[in-house]
Amino acid sequence: MRKRRLELEYPLSARKPDLLWQLMSTSHGLERWLADRVTEEDGVLSLTWGSPWGEHHTLKARILERCKNSHIKLQWVDEEEKEAFWEMRLWQSELTEELCLCVVDYAMAEDLDDLHDLWDGNLDRLHQSSGF
Repeated sequence: MRKRRLELEYPLSARKPDLLWQLMSTSHGLERWLADRVTEEDGVLSLTWGSPWGEHHTLKARILERCKNSHIKLQWVDEEEKEAFWEMRLWQSELTEELCLCVVDYAMAEDLDDLHDLWDGNLDRLHQSSGF
């Protein structure tokens, strides 16, 4: 059974991508909103949720592409479907000059709603931690 693509778009109150890029492309930035602990080694991000000294869950994602102030594309190390990845992309509306974060992710059809809720929660934390 193949995973289905989920595309989400979140408008942000930021006008310039520099700070937002740091929040979505660096270990320190991702720790502010995406996971409790993030480390990078040899192009692989280790994302941990929960306490490293207690109950926790860690996943590893290989960085496939990283283009400054544009996008970061990753794939879970244990992903079986080569076409399944997750990506965060910045773009600016020409009309409103509003900066948006576009997210692409993949899940099984029955898990798409949960994945959408997960990203909504992530973006709520991004707004709370950065004001965007």
